[in-house]
Amino acid sequence: MNINDERNLTLLMDFYELTMAGGYFEENYTDKIGVFDMFFRRVPDEGGFAISAGLAQFCEIVDELHFTDSDIEYLRGKECFSEGFLDYLRNFEFHCNIWAIPEGTPIFPQEPIVIVEGPAIEAQLIETLLLVTFNHQSLICTKTNRIVRAAKGRPIMEFGSRRAQGYDAAVLGARAAYIGGVVGTACVMADRLYGIPALGTMAHSWVQMFPSEYEAFKHYAEIYPDNTTLLVDTYSVLKSGIPNAIKVFDEVLKPLGKRPKGVRIDSGDIAYLSKKARKLLDAAGYQDCGICASNSLDEYLVRDLLLQDAKVDSFGIGENMITSKSDPVFGGVYKLAAVKDGEKYIPKIKISETAEKMTIPHLKNVYRIYDDETGKAMADYITMYDEAVDTAGGITLFDPVETWKSRTFTNVHAKKLNVPIYVSGKRIYENPPLKEIRTFCAAQVNTLWDEVTRFENPHRYYVDLSQKLWDERQALLKQFGKK
Repeated sequence: MNINDERNLTLLMDFYELTMAGGYFEENYTDKIGVFDMFFRRVPDEGGFAISAGLAQFCEIVDELHFTDSDIEYLRGKECFSEGFLDYLRNFEFHCNIWAIPEGTPIFPQEPIVIVEGPAIEAQLIETLLLVTFNHQSLICTKTNRIVRAAKGRPIMEFGSRRAQGYDAAVLGARAAYIGGVVGTACVMADRLYGIPALGTMAHSWVQMFPSEYEAFKHYAEIYPDNTTLLVDTYSVLKSGIPNAIKVFDEVLKPLGKRPKGVRIDSGDIAYLSKKARKLLDAAGYQDCGICASNSLDEYLVRDLLLQDAKVDSFGIGENMITSKSDPVFGGVYKLAAVKDGEKYIPKIKISETAEKMTIPHLKNVYRIYDDETGKAMADYITMYDEAVDTAGGITLFDPVETWKSRTFTNVHAKKLNVPIYVSGKRIYENPPLKEIRTFCAAQVNTLWDEVTRFENPHRYYVDLSQKLWDERQALLKQFGKK
């Protein structure tokens, strides 16, 4: 079961994809092979890295690409497409090769995250589907991981469904957040679809529904004695919330031989309140009762709370995570890198006055260079598709912009990051279970140096080009009048 069951998303595209596809058809370009790269230009929140997410959902969509009779009738109604093109769409089949960097992998600007090679008309039609899937989940996964790292091992729960921009954003945002490191979600559908543990207890309305806070707590503990977590800030955390919680723990749970799971503080000065609450709970014999904090938190507030020695054991994060509120656009793009003429690739480049908007031509591979001793990632290395990477005697990399900067790495090995997903339109890649992706993500982030993972002014991780690829790019720049 997946979120795309019983939905045909083939027409989730920008109209220009159809007009270009129609143009390709009329120009007899149905068999013309193009190579497209999906990459991004800037890490959100000025961070040191992003994290790839969304591949599984992209595969679900590509597996089911087809135009229904009603789709064809709709397109006929636009009165701009030939019957021949509509017949082509009616009998549409997918033939592209696709390579992608697996979900949970740290990724960096300019390197291709997804590469699509195949008939240009087909590769063009999946542009929006690809971008909306990877842009959204990579954004939320990246933001989540920042918050998880700020918590220094304390559990983070995703509480953002009601603030997400739509149903799919809530469910797939929870999925991306799980890859990024949350322990669970408030979204029940995400639990049902993906097995992400559903978490949560009560809202303020539960407390307000009863004649008194004490009665609200008492009834909840009687109904859920094995999972009693009480929201203690409806009226006053210290004057009533914690005292009433302790009273209920004593009167309801203790006689049953049960222990409370925790209390949650959702407003006020959380650092101050958590310290006072901890003292009250400890004095009452509930040293094992956790304190959860929520209330519009982000990575900076979480970090500051811990710097203030707040007695918080876990965090519930909502809108700032599920929308990446501080920087809500991932900015991935999809650009033509080459066309194929027989067995030869003809490189293509987009040139701009802005250096970061210039593309890297050709069919490529992406390698990550790891230090043999520490296991740390040292740099990424983009090569032509037919180049071999030999690190046995060391490897020298140079900055593709500031070319005078170079470094020779010894005692390292290279790992190819982009793996085949589709061959001639048939999927050969089996997406791992979500828990494995989450574990893989944590391990891969751990290969990055602390200087790359810090929040402010992170060290720029180098993404370098091979000499052959750099020469190819320079030749194109010279050809089109750039020096």
